[in-house]
Amino acid sequence: MTHRALIVGGGIGGLAASLACARAGAEVELFERAHEFAEVGAGIQLGPHVVKVLHSWGLKANLAEIAAYPDRLQIRSATSGAALGGLRLGQATVERYGWPYVTVHRADLHAQLLAAVKHHGNVSLHIDSEFDRYVQQKSGVTLHTKNGRQAHGDMLIGADGLWSQVRKQFLNDGVPHATGHLAYRAMVRQVCLPADLRSAQVTAWLGPKMHFVAYPVRGGEWLNVVAIVHGRVHGDIAYWDHSANPAKLKRSMTAACAHLQDFVQAIEHWRLWALSIRVPMRSACQHAQGRVALWGMQRTPCCPTSRKVLAWPLKMRRRWVVA
Repeated sequence: MTHRALIVGGGIGGLAASLACARAGAEVELFERAHEFAEVGAGIQLGPHVVKVLHSWGLKANLAEIAAYPDRLQIRSATSGAALGGLRLGQATVERYGWPYVTVHRADLHAQLLAAVKHHGNVSLHIDSEFDRYVQQKSGVTLHTKNGRQAHGDMLIGADGLWSQVRKQFLNDGVPHATGHLAYRAMVRQVCLPADLRSAQVTAWLGPKMHFVAYPVRGGEWLNVVAIVHGRVHGDIAYWDHSANPAKLKRSMTAACAHLQDFVQAIEHWRLWALSIRVPMRSACQHAQGRVALWGMQRTPCCPTSRKVLAWPLKMRRRWVVA
């Protein structure tokens, strides 16, 4: 018997869920509320357990086209710049775990997963199909979209992220609320940066009321930078791409070391995202009930002082995905 899986959400998590289910032999229907499949965001770090899964899906060569392979992860003081600790990556990670530690642009990973899903041929993709509700029956589960579409399957997977409408019906546990932290994000070509700001490694600077991370993506040609500071945005906190005022970031970084001050001065264009958090799940049973399941880790660490939600495949959640 061929099972049919209904998946809500066409981001990285939803596409990964679709590919995993299709490879397991299921027929899949994926529903995305936007009018096209696209990914917002900047960089993402993938530990060896994640890379292992992607390689097993036949995406080794695809990943190599878009990834950077940092040779080291380093922790430094945000105020003095002094080294606090480090971890060898590169070949050392391969020797220890069997797979590398890689860094990619979210949009690049999303595009590769979308291509793999389309190539598989066992997945039907529906855009402009915002989730409305589901109804469970003994024979399966029926999904209803706000534009009147219906679909019946053996299971329904909610991979619709932080503001999940599937979770709203599934748990009815309220909406996310702001943590009081702001993430200023930037993507910049390394050749456009001063030589001393370019990097082939992952570096995290930790300090009072601040957290700064930089690492290469896109084969090392680009640098992903994120500065997390205290503050709030005016407007909808569900919208992740607010216009950023560099002057406010500079004021928030006045206690930072000279190297970080140089970063803030060198990068002209920043985007702003207010970090949010949901009520933690009480137990594993809140991940799945009957024929409906929420896909991925619901509380993913992104920095020492705040947490965000990231829909992510269950097989991948053994490793932290760091902002």
